[in-house]
Amino acid sequence: MELLLASGNAKKLAELSRLVADLGVHVRAPHEVGPLPEVDESGATFEANALLKARAWAAASGLVCIADDSGLEVDALGGAPGVHSARYAGVHGDDAGNTRKLLAAVAEVAPAARTARFVCALAVAAPDGALLAAARGTVAGRIAAAPRGEGGFGYDPVFECDDPGLPAELCGRTFAELSHAEKALVSHRGRALSNLREDLRALARGGVN
Repeated sequence: MELLLASGNAKKLAELSRLVADLGVHVRAPHEVGPLPEVDESGATFEANALLKARAWAAASGLVCIADDSGLEVDALGGAPGVHSARYAGVHGDDAGNTRKLLAAVAEVAPAARTARFVCALAVAAPDGALLAAARGTVAGRIAAAPRGEGGFGYDPVFECDDPGLPAELCGRTFAELSHAEKALVSHRGRALSNLREDLRALARGGVN
């Protein structure tokens, strides 16, 4: 089965590619299938936006498509930036601007109250619009005082791992301080993919009518 990864973010695309590498699917990147439509991420939830993207790109490409919508929810900010995470500072994909705005917003919040979580919703759609599978993954943490680490993307440098389900040696480190393998093991996207793994294997074995 060919599986189109619906992301225009090169770093997210690389991460998704690594996560599905062992599932018996032939991964296709957006640039391999030609022009694809811009999708208005107008959904009120991560799940709604993931499904909008998966359906639009599956229909345009004729391929089964997996899309994600993910973001950061900060408790002290009432769950913001939430579904607006990628454009929190006003320009979609402005990682540095988004991080600066976030740190300014929590500057007066005590470290213990800077609790947050990363959320990832995944949707797999067929070219006819059918939802073939969906899953969600979350990981808890807190917002660091300043960016740390050279890896990752988005808010990774200011998101400190602090989740009861994580190995103790990872807690207190930011996502940008983790290796690819460590992040795949514990991240919201890795957890969502883990929840979707058997569905994807079944699709790869049986194909899509």
